[in-house]
Amino acid sequence: MALIFITHPEVMVDPATPVPNWRLSARGIARMRAFAASPAVAHVTAVWASPETKATEAAGLLAARRRLAVQVHASLGENDRRATGFLPPDDFERAADAFFAKPLDSVRGWETARAAQARVAQAVSDILCGAAPPDGDVAVVSHGAVGALLLSQLLGAPISRAYDQPSQGHYWRFDPLTATVVHGWRSIAPA
Repeated sequence: MALIFITHPEVMVDPATPVPNWRLSARGIARMRAFAASPAVAHVTAVWASPETKATEAAGLLAARRRLAVQVHASLGENDRRATGFLPPDDFERAADAFFAKPLDSVRGWETARAAQARVAQAVSDILCGAAPPDGDVAVVSHGAVGALLLSQLLGAPISRAYDQPSQGHYWRFDPLTATVVHGWRSIAPA
């Protein structure tokens, strides 16, 4: 069994819509469909998702290909950024840099990196150690920041943006039996 942590691919950015309600773009859908058909997820027997629309849509594409249901865990959501809502790209990047650089501080009213890390780590532990342990790979479809936070924890490394995905639509693999990160971020499919 492996944990495959997947980030949703490209979305339709709409400043008038709350970020958690953004949907996948046509490009994001195409990339996720290609990934769902790839050998990387051939042994997935459980699909979990963040409750955010873009993540549940991406998880749905993977689950449909595998003839599985999508299970949602509220604590798989992205770091809570409701205090600012949508930020223009340059402002967002500066805030994200500060979020990772100061993990104990709330940047612009956001959830702290340390709190987000603890939350997502507990959610993944709940999933992997649940009442009915999965008999195959577990796919978790979530978001880049919490994926980077969880990856750094599993590597035993300090919180750093150095563990962030290169862009939307990437995945990493973890072996819970050996507590080993099998590989870091890889693209789900050609962009």
